[in-house]
Amino acid sequence: LAGLLRFILRMEDTDQSRLVPGAAESIEDMLEWAGIPPDESPRGGGQYGPYLQSQRLSLYSQAADSLVQTGKAYHCFCSQQRLELLKRDALRSGQTPRYDNRCRHLRPDQVEEKLDQKVPHVIRFRLESGVEPFNDLVFGWNRHEVAQVEGDPVVMKADGFPTYHLANVVDDHLMKVSHVLRGSEWLISTSKHLLLYRALGWKPPVFGHLPLLLNRDGSKLSKRQGDIYIQSFQRSGALPEALLDITTHCGSGFNSKRGRGREREELIAEFNPSKITTHSALLDLGKLAEFNKIHLQQRIDDAVQRDWLVRDLQGRIQEVYGTQVQDQDVLQPDYITRVLHLRKGHISSVSDLVSSEYSYLWVRPSFSDQQMAALSSEIQHIATLVIRLMEGLKGGEELTVDQLSVELKTLAKKTSNTKYRDVMKIIRLALSGLQQGPSVAEMMVSLGPSEITHRFNRVLQQLSRQH
Repeated sequence: LAGLLRFILRMEDTDQSRLVPGAAESIEDMLEWAGIPPDESPRGGGQYGPYLQSQRLSLYSQAADSLVQTGKAYHCFCSQQRLELLKRDALRSGQTPRYDNRCRHLRPDQVEEKLDQKVPHVIRFRLESGVEPFNDLVFGWNRHEVAQVEGDPVVMKADGFPTYHLANVVDDHLMKVSHVLRGSEWLISTSKHLLLYRALGWKPPVFGHLPLLLNRDGSKLSKRQGDIYIQSFQRSGALPEALLDITTHCGSGFNSKRGRGREREELIAEFNPSKITTHSALLDLGKLAEFNKIHLQQRIDDAVQRDWLVRDLQGRIQEVYGTQVQDQDVLQPDYITRVLHLRKGHISSVSDLVSSEYSYLWVRPSFSDQQMAALSSEIQHIATLVIRLMEGLKGGEELTVDQLSVELKTLAKKTSNTKYRDVMKIIRLALSGLQQGPSVAEMMVSLGPSEITHRFNRVLQQLSRQH
């Protein structure tokens, strides 16, 4: 459907008590990061703006006044105290709370008198029986006689702001929306919205209610799970295409069920609304790392996308290590690109590369004399051999893991009483301060001859201070 649909971002900011400064900008930032920027939005504008509901109050007011004038809606003067009593009585008797439509029966002169007295009021929509069935794109034919189970709903609050029921109908109509795709929790309210369309004399759009995305255990995704915010995934190094892939992978609506690693263009080509099922989708975020690893490999192999990774990693290195970085060359694109290629397939996100396991790539390590001495009595000889090896490889020839693996075996044979295994432990300790990690040859290719030479000269300096 790409190219056929307009992606409109409308911001509901009509509940003043819940407004969060910067929320609208943050949502647009995240959509752009995810690669699905809106075609029309508060920031980008568009033909049918404004896109903040607080800037459309006159449009909602006109619609509400029209409903009142045609007898489809009415002013309700019931106090909050009375509404609370109704709710309490209903719950006490085991019934579902509902408004009793009391103000629907006020005479015109009573209404005028209260309006003249400026009695606080809301506007309620008159629910009528005889709801027409509608054919939902996902759930098929549906019909809910809302008048039998609900009281007349508020469409305009006392503060002059609309409720969702009115705002979504007015906005969709004026923005010429043809199809509404929303969560299945709104399915039961659709008959109410269709009554509003009919009362306003407007043609309704086509509705499709999508099954919910749930946690692996079947519970609802909740804002209280702080780690489900897009910003949280972004900070952890998750790629937007991996999030899109895992989300669509657990759902439906595609012509074929493919494996992991699908790109957005593939998803667009495969999308088929008739394939969407009514079953909720279970999202197993424990598998996100696997999806991310696949998409990370694809990005590393793509020159344009790789540049984005390099910039991202540069920022993370500076944030995590800051002034600990002694050699600014580790922030150079060529160096970071080399590291990414060598670790491709081994890491799940770029954030892995700023963990302590990979700190040696950005910060020169420390180790004790005792650690070295425990491995061999030939530390000075081995350090000298490594420096000589690097001097022989500084002629511009690019190091490879395979080449170095052969060279290291030859080097180990030049020792008197140190086994190959211990030679590798010594080199690993000098380069990284660690006892495990990538192969020694890969570490050396990552760091390059100059840095390796520098680190082994430090080993020799430490030894000389002992004597």
